[in-house]
Amino acid sequence: MNLFRMADATSGAGSVPAHSFGDVVRAFVPAPVRRMKGRFDPNARVLGRLGTLEVRLARSRDEVKAAQKLRYHVFYEEMSAKPSLLQKVTRRDKDSFDRYCDHLLVVDTSRGGALSEQIVGTYRLMLPEGAKMAGSYYTEQEFQIAPMIARHPGKRFMELGRSCVLKPYRGKRTVELLWQGIMAYVAQHDVDVLFGCASLAGTDPQMLALPLSFLRNNAAAPEEWQVPAQPHRGVELGDVACADPRRALASLPPLLKGYLRIGGYIGGDAVIDEQFGTTDVMVVVPVANINPRYMEYYGPGSRFAA
Repeated sequence: MNLFRMADATSGAGSVPAHSFGDVVRAFVPAPVRRMKGRFDPNARVLGRLGTLEVRLARSRDEVKAAQKLRYHVFYEEMSAKPSLLQKVTRRDKDSFDRYCDHLLVVDTSRGGALSEQIVGTYRLMLPEGAKMAGSYYTEQEFQIAPMIARHPGKRFMELGRSCVLKPYRGKRTVELLWQGIMAYVAQHDVDVLFGCASLAGTDPQMLALPLSFLRNNAAAPEEWQVPAQPHRGVELGDVACADPRRALASLPPLLKGYLRIGGYIGGDAVIDEQFGTTDVMVVVPVANINPRYMEYYGPGSRFAA
């Protein structure tokens, strides 16, 4: 699930073995290592600043808990996600992948009160090292990512997910700060490819025919970046031309439009996520595709630089 939110192979020449990423990880990474929890840097620097808003990584487990509370508020209270009994009691959107990720936060330093009231946006970032410890990427629950990764040996992948922003802050400033933080993280960790799920509200593909057809006709991934859905989970993006591209583009969530703007591709299928009440598409963004003007816009000398 990614509010604005990420493999069997076919046989034949050039195909890759029909193993999931998790199968490969479990074969080579000892179980005790997979259970290790991530560490926090209490001095994690501010990656960008705009007015009273700052973007940085979570510095403690308490800050991750605050981000999980924000996610619960947005996904389960404001939107249509269905919480488990534990989630209802804790009022946190938490899963087993959180401990293996870095958590990007947008903090409003002008808001008083507890830290949980200052965090207004969050994004979850998973590097290959975290995926090895977790046993898979989150995305693998919906999409067959292992063949794509196998087609690009030597490239460093990063998963984006669990993105959400508090309603009063859902504007250009917060989204741009999130991208500032992501691009700083990409540079720091030598990331070559970004990928993740992006979600459209609703679980009826017929009601989403306009944006899904737009994505199929305007942002389809070339073969080397194709990522199909897991077996029996895929829904076609649409097999007709988009009748109203302008209206379709306007209907897309802001961060999905952001992915497309910087050079992202959309996989060939969508997946229904009943728990979150969304229809998810796979997004892949090779960093080499990103226009240099965007790299410069979010670079060290940008207006967001701390």
